[in-house]
Amino acid sequence: MLTHKQLRAKALGRADVKTKFDEQSSEYALLDEFLKARADQGLTQAQVAERIGTTQSAVARMESGKGRHSPSLATLTRYAEALGCSLEVRLVRKRGKAAGVADRSRAARAPALKRASTARPSQPR
Repeated sequence: MLTHKQLRAKALGRADVKTKFDEQSSEYALLDEFLKARADQGLTQAQVAERIGTTQSAVARMESGKGRHSPSLATLTRYAEALGCSLEVRLVRKRGKAAGVADRSRAARAPALKRASTARPSQPR
């Protein structure tokens, strides 16, 4: 029987599992920050819900990360403010991604875009 640690290591050894894990790790890290901040403030889910104008069950779904919909930035901002915090959103370049990938793909499309924009509309006869 594998321990949790061994099972996790084995699963993360698979490229497909590792990719999915990495995709979701930042989301769960943010949820952990909210949970820690709420615990540090000594607040219950019901108290946070009252402060942000929602229900305790909505806060529970948001904290679990298992809701059908991701919370909006406005909701996350209200939640952060209810905890005496501010929400910061920033872009961070992914490791191993070459800079300018989007630029190259845009450049590759440029001739087609130019042809489309210079094509003459058909004239009625």
